[in-house]
Amino acid sequence: MTARLSFPTIIGAATLAATPVAAQQIGAPGKLLLTNGISTVEGAAGGGLTPWATIAGNATRDGIGGQASVTVAELPDYDFRSYAVAAGLFDRVELSYARQVFDTNKVGGALGLGNDFAFDQDVWGAKVRLAGDMVYGSRWMPAIAVGVQHKKSLDATVVRAIGAAQRSGTDFYASATKLFLDWSLLANVTVRATKANQLGLLGHGGALRDDHGVQVEASAAYQLSRRLVIGAEYRSKPSNLAIAREDDWWDAFVAYAIDRRLTATIAYTDLGSIATFNKQRGLVVQLQGSF
Repeated sequence: MTARLSFPTIIGAATLAATPVAAQQIGAPGKLLLTNGISTVEGAAGGGLTPWATIAGNATRDGIGGQASVTVAELPDYDFRSYAVAAGLFDRVELSYARQVFDTNKVGGALGLGNDFAFDQDVWGAKVRLAGDMVYGSRWMPAIAVGVQHKKSLDATVVRAIGAAQRSGTDFYASATKLFLDWSLLANVTVRATKANQLGLLGHGGALRDDHGVQVEASAAYQLSRRLVIGAEYRSKPSNLAIAREDDWWDAFVAYAIDRRLTATIAYTDLGSIATFNKQRGLVVQLQGSF
């Protein structure tokens, strides 16, 4: 599969920035291991499917941190790639970007798009932590953050042809996240206002609905050791297009901190029906560098 834009230079530069020297220059890492989360498929820090009220990077309120990731999903009929970078400013503000590539493989030919036709999308995000702390402070008071994600399809003609009302749109969300250290348990709930079709890869809105609807997302993770976490996520989805239903998503994941700057994640995910092709289940792998 070939994306329209190559990202090795971006990812490579971000990975170099994750070296100890760069970290000392910008902001010494200070967060507990793995509490910066991994990269969502839309670029924000959190779980793989849903953002958390954590800020990207290893730096605390005294520094600037960041992370870069590559995520690959292999499904029965499709392939998905996400290339993401995010910056965390003083453990308060996060700015993120992701390029998503959704390869239709042979399905593209069956749908009249041509074999290996790829839907491409840019996602620009911002997040602000408003209150609380994910780890410290009150035992029951979570970190609370609000965020926005602006999504723009690079295939306007195609997404409109399949029934999307717009090629671009904006999601708004609020997340509450808490790590209960006594139990080694993390819990997250995110509420999202969106009208994106399949994350926005198939545009926004459609014949069935063309306004923002409220969706609920949740994550739970258990820390087996300082370096190893297991967990699961759920994400409800809107179903706006007349041509095909859109199902809710879920996954089960294992994340391992190779060291403070490098995290590997593998997940089993069920994305349901995508563009009339059912049982889209498969493995997701992510490698993330952070500083």
